[in-house]
Amino acid sequence: MPTTDRLTDRLPGLGLAAEKELREGILPFWASQAIDLDGGGFFGRIAADGRPDPSAGKGLVLNARILWSFSAALRRWPDPLYREISDRAFHYLVDHFLDAEQSGLYWGVDSRGGMLQGRKQTYGQAFGIYSMAEYFRATGDREALELAERLFEDIEVHAFDPESGGYWEARGRSWEPIDDMRLSDIDLNAPFSMNTHLHLLEAYTGLVRASDKPRHRERLRAVLEIILDRIVDARTGHLILFQDERWQTMSGVVSYGHEIETSWLVCEAAGTLADGSLSARVDTVAMRLADGVLAAGYDRPNGGIYYEASPEGRIDTTKHWWAQAEGVVGFLNAYGLSGRNEFLGAALKTWDFIDAHVIDRVLGEWHSHVTRAGEPIPDMDKASFWKCPYHNTRAMLEIAERARTVATPPRR
Repeated sequence: MPTTDRLTDRLPGLGLAAEKELREGILPFWASQAIDLDGGGFFGRIAADGRPDPSAGKGLVLNARILWSFSAALRRWPDPLYREISDRAFHYLVDHFLDAEQSGLYWGVDSRGGMLQGRKQTYGQAFGIYSMAEYFRATGDREALELAERLFEDIEVHAFDPESGGYWEARGRSWEPIDDMRLSDIDLNAPFSMNTHLHLLEAYTGLVRASDKPRHRERLRAVLEIILDRIVDARTGHLILFQDERWQTMSGVVSYGHEIETSWLVCEAAGTLADGSLSARVDTVAMRLADGVLAAGYDRPNGGIYYEASPEGRIDTTKHWWAQAEGVVGFLNAYGLSGRNEFLGAALKTWDFIDAHVIDRVLGEWHSHVTRAGEPIPDMDKASFWKCPYHNTRAMLEIAERARTVATPPRR
């Protein structure tokens, strides 16, 4: 492996490449290809060949992530186009996803904006908070902050379980218990999940940055402690993906993308709380997660992050777009914490893999899934309920910023 000096020589170029990809690749795709002029808002699906599906329903996750992405870009660059798309996304969420009768945000609407799935998925409410807090930070729109705070209260009143200390996966439209709480068809029907708690963590981090209210800070700390005490398995160092209401493990699958993502998001949460002793504990957990991914979930010959490992240890070497984006940020974060050359090398090599194989230079945006060697898996949508601009937008912003600062001495 090249020396640290030679690797750090690449950082300025990495930062510029990330900014270029965001401003000339990712954001222009969504601004030009995803706008639904007839049905309003944004298309709920764009097929693998780049053609939109005007009949597709529109999911909360996609719309909230578009709002977050363009708001985050607007906060960085005062581009009128970013403001236009942010405004469009915010008003569509308010006009079509906000439940005026029961509060909270619908999980999905139809192609014309009518309620399709009225359930209140905690994950979805979290992305509502995350996106509206970011929109407020970019625009100063007080309505957005008030809505984010209202969604926070909805979660704390209806989704928080004081007996277990966790957050229920989902509730019905009127916030009543429901039998099927699954986030998606591939997930277990479990009361508590890693995924929901992780994105609640980032939502509350964003809300604290927007409001700095003591109650928001208190609950951010509580969610961070859930991650540290309940979600990260102290024995294995892996994330527990699904648990029952008594915090008993329901799955032994290892998700490498989520583990490298968690490794840097917990650091962001702790840094926002500005508690030195908590940050020291979080840094230890972050490094253990990053070490685990580097050892078993990172493709050393090719670069990139594998999808997951089964409880028996069989590794699915498919590479999902979002995990590659999180991999670069997570490895840069681990390098910043430890100063270990292998993390910087892994970050750069994963970026090289993205640049060579994941960015779609024909149709735009990124390929959703590629093989271990980097061949695009056919017939994967360019945009869908889950294929959104948030992971790669956030990664490009983080990479551009960290490339300027990561060569400074590590905290530990």
